[in-house]
Amino acid sequence: MTYRMAPALMLLFAAGCSAGGRGYPSLAVRPAEARGWAEPATPPPAAVVADPALDAQIATATTALAGNGRDFDAAARRAAPLVGAARGQAAGSERWIAAQSALAELDAQRAAASDTATTIEDLAGSRAQTGLIDYPALEAARGQATALLDREAARIKALQATIPAG
Repeated sequence: MTYRMAPALMLLFAAGCSAGGRGYPSLAVRPAEARGWAEPATPPPAAVVADPALDAQIATATTALAGNGRDFDAAARRAAPLVGAARGQAAGSERWIAAQSALAELDAQRAAASDTATTIEDLAGSRAQTGLIDYPALEAARGQATALLDREAARIKALQATIPAG
């Protein structure tokens, strides 16, 4: 009996697959496709408005940053002969300890510069949180702070590389 019903079931299923008079979807351009894919024009950036209070804070921070750089350079000049004397010395020797102390002073000087850089970053962060555009003097100060910290880190690393690790 199941073999006799198979052709009838196949006809029933085939009828379900017929088009039903709806036709095929249109291949015409749809409204979403007609808009195009080009980026919208961006408005020109707003003009930077002078901020005397921010300028004063930036001046204070950059002055402190310059002082940090001078202090670090002086400490590096003092550390260089001590590190030179520790070359080839065993870790734990007196010369090695003196060099490590000088390097610790350099780290402390770099930490002071890092504090000043953090102050500058805080100023930039506060400005960004309020939705204001970049302030050129502040961006210049951030660049100076980053360059100083990178230079100091490279100087410490170069001096540390010449003496044995503890």
